[in-house]
Amino acid sequence: MAKTRTRGLRATYPQVVPGASGRVLVVDDNKVIRQLIKVNLELEGFEVVTASDGAECLDIVHRVQPDAITLDVVMPRLDGFGAAAQLRADPRTRHLPVAIVSACTQHEVEAGIAAGVDAFLAKPFEPAELVRIVRRLVERKDRRERKGASAGRGV
Repeated sequence: MAKTRTRGLRATYPQVVPGASGRVLVVDDNKVIRQLIKVNLELEGFEVVTASDGAECLDIVHRVQPDAITLDVVMPRLDGFGAAAQLRADPRTRHLPVAIVSACTQHEVEAGIAAGVDAFLAKPFEPAELVRIVRRLVERKDRRERKGASAGRGV
């Protein structure tokens, strides 16, 4: 039997993954949906970290330092709108791109816009559309950061 080595448990998400297209925080209380989104984004070169609700998202967002966040709406403890509103209220995450991945009813879209959400993707979704939206949000963040750096001020 071959010997195996294991590393101690430690948070690895703040590390940069070579060749990654960006880091995405995927927030959904449904484990199957989280995994579906994660796999589709990883196949396109994104590094993905997951959270099971809005409260967990807010707990880890500063350690994870994502380039974009996808949020479900209906979740325990803190829903997607509450999480989005708190992200917008925090100067450190105010400009972080956020997409709602949900049923996207008219009410959800209106509430999402009021909370400062950048994009919406209706469930069930096409994986290619998910990737397109996330890529657009990450690129928007990259452009904003480059523009801020060239102007000599932080984001």
